[in-house]
Amino acid sequence: MIRLNRRSLLLGALGLASLGGCVLRGALAEIRPLPPLPLPPGAPLLSQGGLLLEPAAIGHGGWSALHVADDLTLSAISDQGFWLRARLVLDATGAPRGLEGVETGAIDHGFLLEPPGRLLADAESLARLPDGSWLIGFERWHRVQHHATLAAPGTLWPMPPELRQAPLNAGLESLAVLADGRLLAISEGLWTGPQGWLRGWIGGPGRWVPLGYRPAEGFVPSDACGLPGGGALVVERSFSLRRWFHARLVHLPAALLAGAGPETLLQGEVILEAQALPAENWEGVASFRHQGQDWVAMLVDDNELPVQRGLLHLFRWAGGSAP
Repeated sequence: MIRLNRRSLLLGALGLASLGGCVLRGALAEIRPLPPLPLPPGAPLLSQGGLLLEPAAIGHGGWSALHVADDLTLSAISDQGFWLRARLVLDATGAPRGLEGVETGAIDHGFLLEPPGRLLADAESLARLPDGSWLIGFERWHRVQHHATLAAPGTLWPMPPELRQAPLNAGLESLAVLADGRLLAISEGLWTGPQGWLRGWIGGPGRWVPLGYRPAEGFVPSDACGLPGGGALVVERSFSLRRWFHARLVHLPAALLAGAGPETLLQGEVILEAQALPAENWEGVASFRHQGQDWVAMLVDDNELPVQRGLLHLFRWAGGSAP
């Protein structure tokens, strides 16, 4: 059976071409702040507002994965093979007002050669290692590259061989560094395991442990990030032409991840249900600390289509600290 990806469905249904872009370095002058989201009473997160990430202002679109450092340095990668680095500008209340010092460039694949029939540059996941270097996960040619900096050449990072069995456009969208230094990787479409779970792994090169991941019905994981207490957040997303995009945010407890062994089933506890988030293509999540509190950033991929929006939204934990 032929599996159409989200971008193909959108292009076919709308007859639209993707947007191009040019490399840009310097300050970003035109970007629109967005108001806080009307989250339900009692939600674990408090919305701080967001930013509209227009490709014309930044130079590229399609931002698919996200990292935010405690000094508010934002890093992202695009499914078209570009990286972005900038600094978040917040006002006195913590509401985002823009980005400054924006830099973008093409991901350097080093000496890797594109295999026949595979796209080299479909970047979908991003994680920063404790030493400050980066891991970037790719689909179509399923792999992870290690980069000393986002602008440095990449080398292949050892991943479980089973990852190569993932469907063409449903590979590794979720890659996170946990508080203890282990990596958590979850496939978007490799349905396997004793109960037909999505395949995931925890550990690292030479010590990968296979896991199962069970998303909500109709959803698949589109990104993950570690939390300071040892847990993790996972974005789960659904898409159809009839219902469009929906996403939810779930929490994997630290105790579950600490005790994870072969064939452990991971299933998240709801933080934000789908009705709490705008019906957009949510593909990035990051955790960071600011002003003595834990924060969460979430990212929308616009697929470089004019009928979609690239968005960044910030949240604070209602209790001040992540679970």
